[in-house]
Amino acid sequence: MQEITFVAATGALGAGVHEPSLEASLAYKPDFIASDAGSTDAGPFYLGAGRAAFAREAVKRDMDVVLRAARKARIPVLIGSVGTAGSDTHVDWMMAIVREIISEHDWSLKVAVIKSEQNSDYLADLLARDRIRALDPAPAIDEGVLRRSRVVGMMGVEPLQDAIRAGADVVIAGRCSDPALYAAIPIMHGFPEGLAWHAGKAAECGTLVCETMGKGVIVGVVRHDELILRPIGEGLRCTPQSVAAHGLYENGDPYLHKECSGTLDLSQCVYEQLDETAVRVTGSQFHRAETYTVKLEGAEQVGFQTIMVGGVRDPYILRQLDSWLGLINGYIANKVEELLGVKLGDGVHTLKMHVYGKDAVMGALERDTAHVPLEVGIVVEATAPTQAVATSIAKLCRQPLLHAPIPEWKGAITGYACLHNPAEIERGPVYRFSLNHVAAPERKTEMFRTELVTVGEGEGREAA
Repeated sequence: MQEITFVAATGALGAGVHEPSLEASLAYKPDFIASDAGSTDAGPFYLGAGRAAFAREAVKRDMDVVLRAARKARIPVLIGSVGTAGSDTHVDWMMAIVREIISEHDWSLKVAVIKSEQNSDYLADLLARDRIRALDPAPAIDEGVLRRSRVVGMMGVEPLQDAIRAGADVVIAGRCSDPALYAAIPIMHGFPEGLAWHAGKAAECGTLVCETMGKGVIVGVVRHDELILRPIGEGLRCTPQSVAAHGLYENGDPYLHKECSGTLDLSQCVYEQLDETAVRVTGSQFHRAETYTVKLEGAEQVGFQTIMVGGVRDPYILRQLDSWLGLINGYIANKVEELLGVKLGDGVHTLKMHVYGKDAVMGALERDTAHVPLEVGIVVEATAPTQAVATSIAKLCRQPLLHAPIPEWKGAITGYACLHNPAEIERGPVYRFSLNHVAAPERKTEMFRTELVTVGEGEGREAA
C-alpha cells in the first residue's frame, strides 16, 4: 500500500458537517472518514453530569451525513470522544442516535462500541501500586477523589485498530485522543508513526488548520515519506504557516505532543505549498515511550450553584468599585453567618463576584488597571452543598448590591440593575475537574472495553 487517504468531516461532531464538501471529498477515494466529537474545552459539567454540549438534533444530523457518505464510498467511520466527554453514559447516548439513523435508512452495520469510563476499584488499585502519576498542573488526589469522580481514560490508537481489524463499519469510541482517530489506520498498515500522528494532529480540528476557518472538510494523504493536507470547501486554503501554526493549538509546546505510546516530534518538519490550497509535510517523527500511559480525566460534584446577573453604570461607584464591592462582600458574609449559620470561604460555601468590564477575563494578569469603564456587569455566584442554601446566599446579595451607599450620594440610591426577575437563577449541580493525571496500565488496551454489535437486520453482538 503506497498511501492512506482520509477525510476529517468536521472538527466537532454537532458543530456542522458541510455536506457538499464531504460529497466532493469522495472523489479522492478516501479509505476512511473520522471526526472528533468531544473535548474538555466545554468544562467539567458534561463529564460529571453525563450530558452533551451539542444538541442531540445537531449530532444526529452530522452523523447521518457522515454515515451516508461512508456507505456510498464503502469505507469505515471512526468517531471519538462521543457525547462531549466520552463516558459510558455518553457512548450509550450516541449509540441510541446511531441506531435511529441505521433504522431510518434500513441499513445493517457492524458497530464497534468502545467504552473508556474507569472503574473506581481498578483506579484505586493503580494508585496503591504507584501507577498513577500527576501531570502539571494537577490537583492532589487520593482514593476518595477517585471514588467520588466520574473518570475516563483517553485511548490511543490500539483499541481503534482492534475494532477496525474486527471488521467494524463504524467505531463509536468513548474518550479518545483526537489525532488517534486519524493515526490508527495508517499505523496499522505500516506507515510512519510520525507522519500518521501529525496527520491526525493537523486534521482533527477540521478547517481550523486553514488560513481562515470555514465550511468544508480536510482530505489527508499519508505516504511513507510525506503527508498532504488539502481542504475542500469554497475559499479554504492551507499554507505552510497555517499548518505549522496549528502545532501550537491546544498545546504548550509547538514541537512536542504527548500521546499514550510516545511523543510526536515536529521539530524537524518541513512545510511546502504543494498547490494553491494544499500543503506537503515531511520530517515528522515519533519517539516511542518507555512506559505506555493513558491520560485520566475526572470530574466530581462540588455542590450546587445559584447566580445573579446585573450591571452598574454609576460613574461614582465605578471609580471606587473594588472598595464598594469589598464593603458589600463583608456585609453579606456577616449576614450569611448570622442568618444561615454557615461561613463563606469554609471550602464548601463560596461567594464570588465576577466583574465583566473589569478584570473578569484577565484577572490579575490585566495590565490596564487605571482605566475606569463606563459600565460593568457583575455576576454573583453562590456555591453551597445544597441548592436551597446556595439560593439563600444569592438572595442575601441582592439588597446590598442595589442600595449600598457611597460618600458622594446623599439618601437612598440604587446602583445595581438586575438583568432577570426573579434575580436569582438556580444553576443546579456544579462540578470541578478532579484529575489531570496519567495511568500506566499493565496492557495497552486493558482500560477499554469493546463490544461488536450488528445494528439493523440480523442484530447481534460479540465480545471483542
